[in-house]
Amino acid sequence: MAGHAVTRTRFAPSPTGLLHLGHAYSALLAQSLADPGQFLLRIEDIDRDRCKPRFEQALKQDLAWLGLRWQEPVMRQSDRMAAYDRALTQLAPFCYPCRCRRGDIRAALSAPQEAALPAGPDGLIYPGTCQHRSMSDIGPGDVIRLDVARAFDHLRRDQLEFHDHAILSVGPHRMTRDQFISDIGDVILSRRGMGTSYHLAVVVDDAAQGVTLVTRGKDLFGATWIHLLLQHLLNLPQPTYHHHRLIRDDAGKRLAKRDDARAIRQFRDDGATPEDIRRLIGL
Repeated sequence: MAGHAVTRTRFAPSPTGLLHLGHAYSALLAQSLADPGQFLLRIEDIDRDRCKPRFEQALKQDLAWLGLRWQEPVMRQSDRMAAYDRALTQLAPFCYPCRCRRGDIRAALSAPQEAALPAGPDGLIYPGTCQHRSMSDIGPGDVIRLDVARAFDHLRRDQLEFHDHAILSVGPHRMTRDQFISDIGDVILSRRGMGTSYHLAVVVDDAAQGVTLVTRGKDLFGATWIHLLLQHLLNLPQPTYHHHRLIRDDAGKRLAKRDDARAIRQFRDDGATPEDIRRLIGL
């Protein structure tokens, strides 16, 4: 009989504020789906301007209070720039530098009859203004974008697909090459002042840590297509994905780190127990 494949999960917060009830749900769910000893904590701190040591300390304290235990040492993305540089070098044949600012993109997308500008999981869908540029032309203020059409052509693929672990009965989700180009566009792989991007870093790190099941909120469903494409281009293993429900406030709005009233730390200070938190989030 074949051995059981190890299920390794991770919780990967950015230390830009206090953790809230939505983070508690995601972390506790990830731990519950992992095999014993296979739950990881990763600190996603590539945004050096917004990430603060005090928030990193606080999130570790709150997670430990909830009863979570993780493998040591904890991976920190700020220590991983060499790995992201290697991945960017591998992806360079499918990339181009872009000097457009957000205002430039908005202006290029604007039309009098349109009420809203097209947006995808990476923000406004880039109109391709700098697609003609070569990587040899990169300047110090440029971002690096993935030429999605060129990437699909290289892979000789017409579509991407994956099964969602949360709803396996639905069958595979699929996105065609043309849908990706129109609904997501040429995503940024290296942002100004960071040397990488969320999309590139998370793909490289999940592979490096041997993560087999990625648990994340449904709000990141669109980002999964970007990650699948990068995994194919970098020849990395594809984990299973579990897109879980979101924890919302009384008005039905998704929680954010600015919602201090829903912060785990506030519940702790008010005398709540870890069991109270589990009841609040339905676990």
